[in-house]
Amino acid sequence: MNKLCFKPVAFSVSIFLAGSYILCVIYGLIFHEYAMHSAWEALLPGFHWLTWTTFFIGLVETILYGVYIALVFVPLYNFFNSRTGDRCAGK
Repeated sequence: MNKLCFKPVAFSVSIFLAGSYILCVIYGLIFHEYAMHSAWEALLPGFHWLTWTTFFIGLVETILYGVYIALVFVPLYNFFNSRTGDRCAGK
C-alpha cells in the first residue's frame, strides 16, 4: 500500500498551478479580449490586471493554493487508501 508524501505533492501541485498561472497571464497579454481578468481578480485576493507587483502577488498565491491542496489531499488520500487497500486495483 503506497502512501503519498506531502512535500512531493505540494511541490508538484504548486509548480503546476504557478506554471498554469504564468501561461494564462501570457495568454491574457497576447489575447487581451479573451483574458480571464475578472476570474483571476476573484480567485486571487490583491490581484488586479496587471502590474509587476500584482503579478507576483498572484504567483505567490497560486503556490500557496498548491500547498493548501496538498495539505488537504495527501491526508485524505492516505486515509482512504489505508481503508480500501488494493481493492480498487482488481486484486
